[in-house]
Amino acid sequence: MSVFLISCKQNRAEGRKIIVSPEMQGVTTPYGPKGITRNIIQDKKGNIWIAAFTGIFRYDGKSFTNIISNVSSARFFSVLEDRKGNLWFGSIGSGVYCYDGKSFQNFTTGDGLLNNEVTAIYEDNKGNIWFGVSGGASCYNGESFQNYVIDGNTMNEDGTGKTFAKRRSYAVNCIVEDKTGKFWFATGGNTFVYDGKTFTTVTNADGKAFKNVRSVIEDKKGAVWLGGAHGLWRYNGSTFTNFTHAFVGYIIEDKKGNIWTSSENADRQGWVLLRYDAKTLTDGRPVATEVKSGEKMIFGILEANDGRIWFGSLNGVYRYNGKDITDFKTNDSLQ
Repeated sequence: MSVFLISCKQNRAEGRKIIVSPEMQGVTTPYGPKGITRNIIQDKKGNIWIAAFTGIFRYDGKSFTNIISNVSSARFFSVLEDRKGNLWFGSIGSGVYCYDGKSFQNFTTGDGLLNNEVTAIYEDNKGNIWFGVSGGASCYNGESFQNYVIDGNTMNEDGTGKTFAKRRSYAVNCIVEDKTGKFWFATGGNTFVYDGKTFTTVTNADGKAFKNVRSVIEDKKGAVWLGGAHGLWRYNGSTFTNFTHAFVGYIIEDKKGNIWTSSENADRQGWVLLRYDAKTLTDGRPVATEVKSGEKMIFGILEANDGRIWFGSLNGVYRYNGKDITDFKTNDSLQ
């Protein structure tokens, strides 16, 4: 399904190109980020990329390099490697940066991006790059932007070329294209499904809209999981099943089919990293194992190629090997 329309050409994107000179190659450090860490991915070469409020960190298995520290002082929120190997970094206030290994290209509202606060990045099956931003979403086809605007409880395609200079009421927290070609948009307001023509509000069995959803994933079986202010839910195409009412931030499915979440504790006195056992997710009695607790917040989660679990927090990044948790705050942790 192609969702990119001719009207997008009115927002032709040029971007500001920044050539990386030797002195701009980044700052290598024996420690990981020490502040808010929002998102983590692994690239095709096996490097770990971390979006933090102190920069974009690359971990090669030996050391961390803040590769954007000499380019931008923005707070970074989201990161994606596209099918061509380009890295995309979403910032809060400075738009999005595309890094090809040699240079950075910065896209902002001046190039047609809807807003400069980029909270999510996603590549669809056609190779278009989607940006969840404050006030809606932008779709980039390599040449130009098509924008989609949240207006109260609705979301619609914009044909006017408008952009927003300031923060809007609702941000798009997550974008996912499911196996049927429909797009799911999790926002600070309603959650929407987009079929290429119409945005439909997602509601549960009681007819209530899912609001303030932070994460959406589609698992290996085609079920869609939603996590946010209403807890953790699974949708099998016809029925919604609830697993917890605690606030859920991030969701991933690991190679074994286990579901991992970052969520509030039941007493709301902190956050916890939980693993839901795959074998128990279909029998109505899900078993959740607490892996990490005591954090004020837990953010993005990654299962690396070696099976270890990475996750972000207010105090940096952690890695779990099945037994121990490493915090990357000392030289001894770089292994």
